[in-house]
Amino acid sequence: MSLDPTSALSRRTLLSSTAAAFTIVAPQTVRGTQANSKISVGLIGSGNRGTYDAKISNADPRARVTALCDKYNDRIEQAKTALQLDKVDTYNEFEKLLASPSIDAVIIATPPFEHPRMLEATVDAKKHVYCEKPAGVDFEGCKRVMKAGRKMDPKKVLSFGYQQRYGPVYLEAYKRFTAGAIGELSTARASWIAQDPFTRRDYPGLDAKELELRNWFCHPKYSGDIIVEQDCHNFDVLHWFLGGLPIKAIGTSTRKVRTTMDIVDNLSVTLEWPKNVLVNFEANQLTPVGYNKIGEEFTGPKGTITTSRQRMVHYKGPGDSETMVSKRDITFEGIEQFLGRIVSGEVENVAHRSALSTMIAILGRTAMYERKEVTWKGLYGTV
Repeated sequence: MSLDPTSALSRRTLLSSTAAAFTIVAPQTVRGTQANSKISVGLIGSGNRGTYDAKISNADPRARVTALCDKYNDRIEQAKTALQLDKVDTYNEFEKLLASPSIDAVIIATPPFEHPRMLEATVDAKKHVYCEKPAGVDFEGCKRVMKAGRKMDPKKVLSFGYQQRYGPVYLEAYKRFTAGAIGELSTARASWIAQDPFTRRDYPGLDAKELELRNWFCHPKYSGDIIVEQDCHNFDVLHWFLGGLPIKAIGTSTRKVRTTMDIVDNLSVTLEWPKNVLVNFEANQLTPVGYNKIGEEFTGPKGTITTSRQRMVHYKGPGDSETMVSKRDITFEGIEQFLGRIVSGEVENVAHRSALSTMIAILGRTAMYERKEVTWKGLYGTV
């Protein structure tokens, strides 16, 4: 693959997403009789995020959650309670869930290091799949995701949990940005500054390996560190709006407050995109509750557009700005469009794009770990 910008891909995705949002097809016309019209969804990874995604799916009239899978039974029981499921199939091995012919679609919400392996298996099982971000925790994992995407049944949907791509405020911001509302991009910034979302727990009786897995977020080999596990959302937005990939990055990071984990708690990275566009990115997980700054900022000679899950603000000049507010968590748009694509047949396969967004985060992580300039070509070659 070359390093050519992917703006055309982004435009196609935007158009197909918009079409899917307004296409109404009776489920029975796609799935047979009314009795079996609901999409049967299996959840792999029944933790907090997976349960949240599954709750949105189960509340959608087009779908029902029929199976839960997790390595740990307590997570399955918590998910059953949260989803208020009286009758549901349960599995400790994801392969057994995938082998069920009654499952139409799968949500993968396991720790990030498992995403490539489980996505590959889901593709082989010919299920529709919504995989949580990131695509993986290293370059090898991202390559596996790209390969799985190339093998995907062209009639099946392969979506990722980069939900900004589906959020109305982001779509409006992108529309204005590409229409030249701020002129040619001069510079951009992004940040994920917020409180610590993780709590290390003790699990009496577990050996060291299992204890690590239960607290996967503490360890880069499982989570990818915060810049990959969480901040990949920002990098996906930059990948989308800037229409391509960065040339290089330089950065640094420290562990200032959260000293009991192997991951950093604050970082700063500067990336350079083609046309001499510099992007400053900063993140932390140590800010006290009550303040956060999460989102992106794009500046040109004619104005600035800022984006976040909560709102889009278009600054046009002194005292002249326009705000569009999100009506709900944009995860709803991501899940609902996934289900809508299954029903309508307007499929998407974003494995390649999502792997590249994850690789931008890995580029930044490498730069901050090594505290030196790292180039895309030097890290990934010609991929």
